[in-house]
Amino acid sequence: MPDTITITDDRTGKTVTVPIEGGVFSSSALRELDPSLFMYDPAYMSTAATQSAITYLDGTNGVLRYRGYPIEQLAEKSTYLEVAYLLMNGDLPDTTQLDQWTHDVTHHTFIHENMRKRFVDGFHYNAHPMGMFVSAVAALGTFYDGAKNIEDPVSRNHQVLRLIAKAPTIAAMCYRFSVGLPFNMPDNDLSYSANFLNMMWKIGENYEVDPRLERAMDILFILHADHEQNCGTTAMRVIGSSHADPYSSAAGAASALYGPRHGGANEAVIRMLTEIGSIDDVPAFVESVKKGEGRLMGFGHRVYKNFDPRATIIKKAAYDVFDVTGKSPLLDIALKLEEVALSDPYFIERKLYPNVDFYSGLIYQALRFPTEMFTVLFAIPRMSGWLAHWDELLVEGQKISRPRQWYTGADERDYVDLTDR
Repeated sequence: MPDTITITDDRTGKTVTVPIEGGVFSSSALRELDPSLFMYDPAYMSTAATQSAITYLDGTNGVLRYRGYPIEQLAEKSTYLEVAYLLMNGDLPDTTQLDQWTHDVTHHTFIHENMRKRFVDGFHYNAHPMGMFVSAVAALGTFYDGAKNIEDPVSRNHQVLRLIAKAPTIAAMCYRFSVGLPFNMPDNDLSYSANFLNMMWKIGENYEVDPRLERAMDILFILHADHEQNCGTTAMRVIGSSHADPYSSAAGAASALYGPRHGGANEAVIRMLTEIGSIDDVPAFVESVKKGEGRLMGFGHRVYKNFDPRATIIKKAAYDVFDVTGKSPLLDIALKLEEVALSDPYFIERKLYPNVDFYSGLIYQALRFPTEMFTVLFAIPRMSGWLAHWDELLVEGQKISRPRQWYTGADERDYVDLTDR
């Protein structure tokens, strides 16, 4: 049997046959049938809007790979900066390449003094850290003359380095401002993750980053580095297709992430576990969910129709963190909820398995991050994924994104003077 699909326009009897490649067929088939014919697909549920060689996601079988490498192997053996290099360049670096990449990122972590002293001070004292992060990323592009020189690969690489390097600095700066603490300068002797934790929590001279927490932070960064064509990444590609600079594009992607439907899931899990209150109340909560009276946060996924491979990794990382920080009081509730849900036919039939957000919030909470910082913590590692997609679309010369619409408004009508309305 050939891998083709045949479509017939019953209005005209015209038929077109097109090949299927990787489970996808070109929309040119519709244009061949009728140039004015469009497919209605709100939220892109069945539309592949781009080709990409960055991340492979098989939601049915619970598979996630960066550039072909299973996420399980990367989380176990790699570092976030190595993964960032992989996403940007297509292959894992050798020792020399990784040393140079690490050096280049590490020595771009400082931000301009005018950004630190003037721009940030303009925010209200209780501004949300994610709102500050979005604004700061956009503003960062105004400090570099080459930001808009996106046709030059050398200039593009400079901007990529700056954004990956400065994202943790901006994030820590936003948090410290929100709680009235002085900023900590980056420490180029520390790893990417340790430097971020140091900028966040150092007060005085005695703070040292526990290597177990450093590694857990790195794993979280690896797991969140990219996730195919999600809302934020699609925003990055749509904005980037207009040839906007990477700072403006990344600010748009971060704005999409700011929405509670995208980047706020782990925060919602913490709220849910807090509201449940105790292990004894888990069965009653589960029954309320089955009756449609509540929502089970952190279970199920738009793409994964099986287990989320990141959830298994992050659950183990959570225990490593708790060995240092002490067990979260919400952990027992989470474990009981997971046990009950995974043994209940209601959730099994609906393929509702724990996703990455179910445990990430518990880790962030154990690391003392306030819930307002959860989405910022998502944005830091996702920066490398966003930039990989931005660079890919420029290299491949993708056209500017311009979706079509299905107009359902009023037909032509004549203007009526104000006095006659």
